[in-house]
Order: sequence, then C-alpha cells, then structure tokens
Amino acid sequence: MGKISSLRFMLSIFGSGIILAKLLTSLLLVWLTLDWKMRKARRAFEKELIKQGMAKHDAKRISAQYTTLKDNIENAFKQSLRGWRL
Repeated sequence: MGKISSLRFMLSIFGSGIILAKLLTSLLLVWLTLDWKMRKARRAFEKELIKQGMAKHDAKRISAQYTTLKDNIENAFKQSLRGWRL
C-alpha cells in the first residue's frame, strides 16, 4: 500500500511540473506577443497620424502612450504575481 501511494505522489508531482511548464510557456508567449503587437500598433498609429498631416515628432510623442499603456499592464501583472506569493 505504501508503494502505491508514493507512486501516486510522484505522478502528481510530475503532472504538476508539466502543467507549470505549460503555464510558464504560455505566459512567455503572451508577453512576447503583446510586446510585438504593441510595437506594430504604435507604428501603424504613427503612420496614420502622419498621413492625416500631423508632424512626425508629435505623432511619435502621442503614440508613446501605447508603450506607456503596455508598461502599465506589465507592471499590474507583476504586482498581482507578487501579491499572490505573499
């Protein structure tokens, strides 16, 4: 009976490790995708503003809000993880 329970324990630890690895991989992919899509959206927004007649410098300054928004999202997520560990 002891060998069966220790085997179940080892399998549950192994299964938990696999699930944790999948979760971390998914989080990394989301982070990379968010970063890439935010850069793409920022460039498209700048191009549209310039096309509508805005100065390039002003368009870059306004589109910098996309980067600020992305940073705020990342910081909120990091704070939620820190709060969860405590």
